[in-house]
Order: sequence, then structure tokens, then C-alpha cells
Amino acid sequence: MLEAKDLACERGGVRLFTGLGFSVGAGALLRVKGPNGSGKTSLLRTLAGLSRPASGSIRWRDRERGDDFRREMLFIGHAAGLSEDLTVLENLNFALELSGAKRPLEKTKAALELFGLERVARMPARFLSQGQRRRAALARLALSAEVPLWLLDEPFAALDAEALEQLSRLATAHLARGGLVVLTSHQEVAIAAPATETVVLQA
Repeated sequence: MLEAKDLACERGGVRLFTGLGFSVGAGALLRVKGPNGSGKTSLLRTLAGLSRPASGSIRWRDRERGDDFRREMLFIGHAAGLSEDLTVLENLNFALELSGAKRPLEKTKAALELFGLERVARMPARFLSQGQRRRAALARLALSAEVPLWLLDEPFAALDAEALEQLSRLATAHLARGGLVVLTSHQEVAIAAPATETVVLQA
């Protein structure tokens, strides 16, 4: 269960939204919509614990978020978050180590192959196209089945049709096994979910 109550967020001293509340449980897909500048990214960063709310509270599993929350949450931001000098494979391994979810080499290679990155796995990230960068970041999802909460900021941006379908499959499977997905998107990509909720932020 992820719950927000009377949540307010600010950026640069400007109030983006206030009085936001929702409650979603296992198997739920929460879509966050709104125009640019309405606070979608700020909301996801706040849910992830990367920013503090101006007011209000966020609860996970019916309690205040503690140290265990980071192990039970995966946040993938709008930026790919790759180190330019590390290879694609090294970036994926490094991200997994930081989250305490190191995987065998064969599994990380398989995750990259799932997103069509096997040929550039040992290429430094600075040589990747925008779409390849996005797919490299999203490859973490294929290795995070046991992480219950996925927070995804514009995950469909810069993806081709094949990558979109792969991402949709991963999200659908995660929801089917009782996971929870919160995402922002300007695109309507089909994701089968036992329950779907929508939060609309106003500019």
C-alpha cells in the first residue's frame, strides 16, 4: 500500500500542487498526468524520498517510510542517470550494487538483450543514442521483479515500438504478481492492471 495525504510540493519557492491524496495497493497502476510544469516529476521524486514534501505525509505498507523503503522501491527518472565513462553493462551492474541487488553476469546480460542492447553492452555510455540510453536505464526493470514498488518518470519517452512493447510486458507482469507501478507519461501505452488509478495535476 502506498498512501499520500494532503501532500504539497514546491520547486524553487513555487507551490506546484497542494492537498493531494491517494491510496493504492498491490497490483495497482497509478498514472500521474498533467502538463509540463505541473509537478509530475517532483511528485515522483517526493514519493521516492529524493525530495521533501512542503507538507503532508507519505506512508508505505501502512507506516512511515523507513530504511527498508529504499530496498522495496525502484525509481527511474526522466534522465537515464548513466555514467558517461562506464560501459552499458558496468552502468547496470553499478546501479544494481547501489540498490543492494547485485545479479550474476548472465542475468544482467540477458536484461540488456531483452532491450536490444547486447551489441553495445561494452560500449561507453557517452556513445549511446537517446533511445539506447533510455533502454539501458529501463533494463533494471527486468532484474527487479522482487522490488514491489516501481516509480517511473516518463518511461516511454524516446522508445521505439519494440522497446515500448517490452516495457509494457514487464509492467503488466509486475502488476500481475502483486507489484505496484506509479508512472508519469504523455503517451497512452496499454498496460494490463488489476486496478488503475489516475492523478491529474494542474499547471
